[in-house]
Amino acid sequence: MNRVFVFLADGFEEIEGLTVVDMLRRADIDTVMVSIGDSKVITGSHHIEVEADIMFHEVLEPEGAMYVLPGGMPGTLNLKEHEGLGKLLKKAYQNDKYIAAICAAPTILEKYGMLEGRKATSYPAMEEELKSADYQTDRVVVDGKIITSRGMGTAIEFAAKMVEILKGTKEKDDLLKSIVYGE
Repeated sequence: MNRVFVFLADGFEEIEGLTVVDMLRRADIDTVMVSIGDSKVITGSHHIEVEADIMFHEVLEPEGAMYVLPGGMPGTLNLKEHEGLGKLLKKAYQNDKYIAAICAAPTILEKYGMLEGRKATSYPAMEEELKSADYQTDRVVVDGKIITSRGMGTAIEFAAKMVEILKGTKEKDDLLKSIVYGE
């Protein structure tokens, strides 16, 4: 199944999480917002409330083609501390699924050993925490099935790369034309 799960925790960076959801849905990719909290209502780092589609316990790993982790503080820390999410990500990684993380969220991938020897990027202040990665300063970095990006200002490129991976270059280019140029 080509379902994408976007995991939201209180304190997530709204632009990073919602740009991904918006662009993937515009590309007709089944995208599901997942709350890892106690409620479907998640409050972002800038106090914007968002209602997730499902709760974490409703996620079935075999349904996912891609797992997305937005950054933001303390959202990244909340994601990193969620034991169930850690187990799910490790299983997805072992099953060769795509895992995408932006801003501070690549530190979650580092925690679980997913960046060892891989090219990756993050928010510049997080570089020191990605000790096992071959750190890059590109806006979006893909190494195998791991996709990382720098932060809020790269969210459109990050989401566009996901569209390209899941649907192809033409679909990505068409989407960018429609949102940037209104064509």
